[in-house]
Amino acid sequence: MSFKTFFSKFQRVKTTEGMTERKIKKPTLVSRFNKETISLVIKQIPLTKRQLFVASTLLLTTILVLTQIVPSDYRYICVIALSISTYILGAICLHEDLQGIEWFTLLILPTLYSAAVALFYFLLPVRWLTRIPIAMLYAFGLYALLLTENIYNVAANRTIALLRAAHSVGFLLSFITYFLLVQTIFAFRFGPFPNILGIGILSFILIFQSLWAMELEEKASERLISVTVALTAVLVQLTWILSLWPVPRMMAALFIASVFYSLVGMAQQYIVEKMYKKTVIEFFLVCIVISVIFLATTRWRGI
Repeated sequence: MSFKTFFSKFQRVKTTEGMTERKIKKPTLVSRFNKETISLVIKQIPLTKRQLFVASTLLLTTILVLTQIVPSDYRYICVIALSISTYILGAICLHEDLQGIEWFTLLILPTLYSAAVALFYFLLPVRWLTRIPIAMLYAFGLYALLLTENIYNVAANRTIALLRAAHSVGFLLSFITYFLLVQTIFAFRFGPFPNILGIGILSFILIFQSLWAMELEEKASERLISVTVALTAVLVQLTWILSLWPVPRMMAALFIASVFYSLVGMAQQYIVEKMYKKTVIEFFLVCIVISVIFLATTRWRGI
C-alpha cells in the first residue's frame, strides 16, 4: 500500500464499517485525569484531528530548524524541548483513546524520532542545502508516524483494515530512529560502557514498543517482555564487541541497526505466530549482506 493510499484512508479509520470490537479498556485514575486535562485544552482548539496532526508537524518542524539557528550552547536544550513538545503534542492529538501503557508505547516512538533527527542534524554540514531536505523528510516521517500511532490507538479497541500498513510504517520508522540514535551515540566517541548503557536502554525501549504494536494489549504479556529482554541482551553484547572493533562508526551503527531490523522483524512474526521459513531467510539475508560490507570496511592494518 502506497503512502498516498495510507494517508487518504486515514479519516475513515474510526468509521470503517464492519469493525469488530476486540476489547473494552477500563481507564485508570491517572489516565482518566490525563484525558480530562487534555480534553480541556482540546476544547479551546477548533481543529479536527487531521488538522491537529498537520499543525503539530509544522510546529515541530519549525522547532527542528531553529535548533540549527540558535547558538551551539543551546542546541541540546532545544533537542530536549523538541522531544518534550513532541510528546505533549502527540498526547493532545491522540488523547481520545489513550489508556494505561499506551501513554508510553504510543508516544515514545514520535518522541525518540524527533530527538534522533535533531541530534543527527548536528552531524550534517551547516548548510541550508542539507537543512531544508532533512527538515522536509522529518515532517513527512513525523506525519506518517502520527497517523500510524492513531491507527494503533484505534486498533487497540477494534479490528481495522489499515493495521497491517501501520505495522510496516511503524517498523520502518523504528528502524530509522534506532539507526540515527545509535549513530549519534557512537559519534560522541564514548567508551564501551557508556555505549552499552545508552544503546541497551534504547534497544529495550524500541524493541518493546515494536513488539507491543503486534499485540496492542492493555498489559504487556510475559512472552513480549521475555523476547524484549533476550533481544536487548544480544544487541548489548554486539555493542560491546563493536565498541572495540576497528570499523568506521557509521558502519558500526548500520550493522547494529541491521541486526535490530532482522531480530525485531522475526520477533514480530513470532509474537503473532506467523514465523515462516521464508520470513527467517529474508531477514537473515539482510544480515549477511550487511556483514559482508561490514567486514570489507574493517581497518585491520595497524592492529
